[in-house]
Amino acid sequence: MKHFLWIIGTLLLFSNANAQEKVPVIVPYNYLDIRELYIDSLNHHTSLRPILHIDTSAMYTATPTVKRSWVHRKLFDEHLLEFRNEDFNVFIDFLPDFQVGKTKDGSRTTWVNTRGASIQANIGTKFYFESYFYENQAKFPTYLDQYIRKQDIVPGQGAIKDYSNGKAFDYNNASALLSYTPIKYLTIDMGYGQNFIGDGYRSLILSDIQFSYPYLKLTGHLGKVQYTSMWAQFMDKHSKNFAAAYDDLGYYKKWGVFHFLDWNVSKKISIGFFDAVIWPDADSSGRKRGFDWSYMNPIIFLRSAEFSEGSSDNALMGLNAKFKLFPKTTIYGQFVLDEFKLNEVLKGKGWWANKQAWQLGVKAYDLFKVNKLDVLAEYNAVRPYTYSYKSTLINYEHYNQSLAHPLGANFQEIVGIATYRLKRWYGRGELMYSKYGDDPDANTNYGHDISKPYTTHVNEYGNYIGQGLKTDLIYAQGTIAYIFNPKYNLRLETSLAYRKLSNDQVKTNDVIFSIGLRSSFRKFYYDF
Repeated sequence: MKHFLWIIGTLLLFSNANAQEKVPVIVPYNYLDIRELYIDSLNHHTSLRPILHIDTSAMYTATPTVKRSWVHRKLFDEHLLEFRNEDFNVFIDFLPDFQVGKTKDGSRTTWVNTRGASIQANIGTKFYFESYFYENQAKFPTYLDQYIRKQDIVPGQGAIKDYSNGKAFDYNNASALLSYTPIKYLTIDMGYGQNFIGDGYRSLILSDIQFSYPYLKLTGHLGKVQYTSMWAQFMDKHSKNFAAAYDDLGYYKKWGVFHFLDWNVSKKISIGFFDAVIWPDADSSGRKRGFDWSYMNPIIFLRSAEFSEGSSDNALMGLNAKFKLFPKTTIYGQFVLDEFKLNEVLKGKGWWANKQAWQLGVKAYDLFKVNKLDVLAEYNAVRPYTYSYKSTLINYEHYNQSLAHPLGANFQEIVGIATYRLKRWYGRGELMYSKYGDDPDANTNYGHDISKPYTTHVNEYGNYIGQGLKTDLIYAQGTIAYIFNPKYNLRLETSLAYRKLSNDQVKTNDVIFSIGLRSSFRKFYYDF
């Protein structure tokens, strides 16, 4: 926090709010405006996020025809604090998220009380910095409350403390990004947050559903090729906590290296090649391994090829692709190979270690020629035991959540999303149906829970998607919002959600209504 305040103080000390605005503003694309990259006539690299861009519209502020009060400008048009200079820009915002809701029978009142703050700054076009912090208390719907108590986390937002005599939760979370572009061919990112690889709503390769983690990312740009190498540290919250005995060493850590080569083959086609390796910071006996410097090798698939020869580390490979069918319609998809043997695949007997996942989707913009009416339809399927490993010390997971899909493995899913914007009004509708195979008890492993070791698989052969306790999940949500200030997405929002889960052991039927004053561009995945 001291360093954070020092940065703010230094920037403000040397700022001149009345200076001529000459420096372009660098900002990240958010989920509201990334659509522009898909409908552009050029084929942009859209599958690796976050994406920074230069907002030339903010370089010079036109003189308004009607003078507005400070309160009006800050509420509707500007950041809370803006410092624009010939050399840099600084934006500071307060980010509230206040919600209250009711379940279908009115017996449970839900609420969220979040106070957040953000700072965004850029120096010229080479340096960008952002930091976010949120302090939260909340009481969630029953299904989320049960999940949080079981996993000891709020999805995507970190560990919990009891609040209000155990009836609610207290938690906080933060993120930060430092991006430097020394030359136009290279971008260096140091961050504490999430990353996303894909063109759809879900990602089966690397998603942003989980809690923040530290990472270093190098991205090279050369012609039609974008190549990324990323190193990250994750936390195994399932492991024993040594904090009490070993001076706050905390939970076991694990490391990951990721490579992604995205090639714009033409103006319509992009193909991305991906690999990842996860290795433990220490083994189950506590023997330290630390960062493996051999993984600094930036060549994609080089290390992955070695794992087929019997390495103990966890390797995963994937393919991401998109095709612009029409100027405003894009087809996309993913394929993941976690582990397989070709001869076992060809036998078609459902060997347990044939672990694959695939995705196919389409997104269309300005549907029926209605401006800013956008739709997405997506299918996802993950075979049993995918993303799991012998131990949580090395599986594809961070902070008790998958690094890919929130449903883990052993499922099929269809999701449809429609959004519409009219001036400052925003509407969103989602319908999701999933069919998955759950475990009938804690000691059985049919491949849905990726935190269970795959060595406990039930059957050697005959494994298929949906095996185990057959479960149907329906999730639907409608949201309407009026956006007061698009700079930090301050909005008055009301939402109605419906969730139905049924199998031979459990049947739940939830309807949740909520209304609130919200801000920021954070995405929460509660549709599981």
